[in-house]
Amino acid sequence: MAAPLSRNKAPARLSSSPLLWIIALASLTVFFLYKVDNLALQTKTVAGHNLPPTPWHLFPPKNFDDQSRHARAYQILHCSYLTCPYSNTTVSKGHGFNSPSSSPKCPRFFMFIHHDLEPWAQSRITVDHIMGAKNYASFRVVIYKGRLYLDPYYACVQSRMMFTIWGFLQLLKRYPGMVPDVDIMFDCMDRPSINKTEHDSFPLPLFRYCTTKDHFDIPFPDWSFWGWPEVNIRPWDEEFRDIKRGSQARSWPKKWPRAYWKGNPDVGSPIRTSLLECNHTKKWGAQIMRQDWEEEAKGGYVSSKLSHQCDYRYKIYAEGFAWSVSLKYIISCGSLALIISPQYEDFFSRGLIPEKNYWPVSSDGLCQSIKFAVDWGNTNPTEAQKIGKAGQDLMESLSMDRVYDYMFHLISEYSKLQDFKPVPPSSALEVCVDSLTCFADEKQKRFFERATAFPSPSPPCTLQPANSDFIKSWMQQKQRTITNVREMELKA
Repeated sequence: MAAPLSRNKAPARLSSSPLLWIIALASLTVFFLYKVDNLALQTKTVAGHNLPPTPWHLFPPKNFDDQSRHARAYQILHCSYLTCPYSNTTVSKGHGFNSPSSSPKCPRFFMFIHHDLEPWAQSRITVDHIMGAKNYASFRVVIYKGRLYLDPYYACVQSRMMFTIWGFLQLLKRYPGMVPDVDIMFDCMDRPSINKTEHDSFPLPLFRYCTTKDHFDIPFPDWSFWGWPEVNIRPWDEEFRDIKRGSQARSWPKKWPRAYWKGNPDVGSPIRTSLLECNHTKKWGAQIMRQDWEEEAKGGYVSSKLSHQCDYRYKIYAEGFAWSVSLKYIISCGSLALIISPQYEDFFSRGLIPEKNYWPVSSDGLCQSIKFAVDWGNTNPTEAQKIGKAGQDLMESLSMDRVYDYMFHLISEYSKLQDFKPVPPSSALEVCVDSLTCFADEKQKRFFERATAFPSPSPPCTLQPANSDFIKSWMQQKQRTITNVREMELKA
């Protein structure tokens, strides 16, 4: 009898060990967290994360140690990648105005837009121009189909970048669907860098807050128009109204009959250093005060409140490391503004006319020049008050409506010169109101809320055409008036 066939045994199943699953899951989690953390460390933000200070103007690196590493990584990734795609940034293709035919002419100093862009009128602006300007830029702004894309290269001191970008975003809200596509290189530090001698054969278009007659840099409204939280200066319209009210606390005869300056002299400014020597009310008719911002912060900025500094008939403007944002606040007082031989110009200061809305003071024989201005004003109080009031009126006309109009026309005229279609680079990220607010601290958020624009009921003011003869005549007349004042001083 045959022996029974043997049965093949089924292979044993591998048992699923919970420990192996836990190890695998933990490994994936660690790998994921590593990738997330690495992405956060590589993401450059409008708040200054992962950005070194500008090499041409060094300042202490930004410190974000108030957050844990994981909290900081979450904020960077959430604000940078997950906010704008889900925010309401739909751009209307047209904007209906309530009064489309009532657009007034822009202030005459707007004509300097053509003057600032004249170096590229023939060559136009190429991609090579943009890439050349990148070597001098803190960040790049690309406006594309009504959205803003930011490519930051270096950190800006304090919150300058955040408030400058907030200004761009408010312009898009002010004139929805009207701001053209544009590619802009921007430096957020003080001094111009595109020297006309060095760059004469190939001017580089670089936006910044000021320029000089010897530079190609294109002046743009500075960040403080939307507020400067670090020193408790509010958005421009709000600050101006408060300063004007403060200026009315004393009538002209009751204002102190001397020149007043309060600021920081320790900024590498020869003018401000020399100004300290003029601090003698009897000898020079001047009161010069040192500003200590750290102490002011401890005291709640009570003694630095700008509206409390208008009790003097004369207010001195002295440039700092370069131009100073203080110019607009000084002129707003309605006191006779004594402007010391300015080397730098911002976008609106070209509209200032000596003996009409300010008094020119010479940096040569500074104290004597201040003394002459004070003596002249006290001898001619009606004329001095009239000039001071004209300066205040100029600042009142420079409302945020006009600031947005200047931005609109500058960007529009600049875009006409580009010979390429602007497209956001792969390294740029979209920035919107929600993403910027996402990075802001509580004080910055309050400032943003108070500096929010709304769609304009009327079109921008009408920009007058280019007129180089008018600009040349304007500048020559200003210089003649300054020379005449200087001759008066020397004869006194």
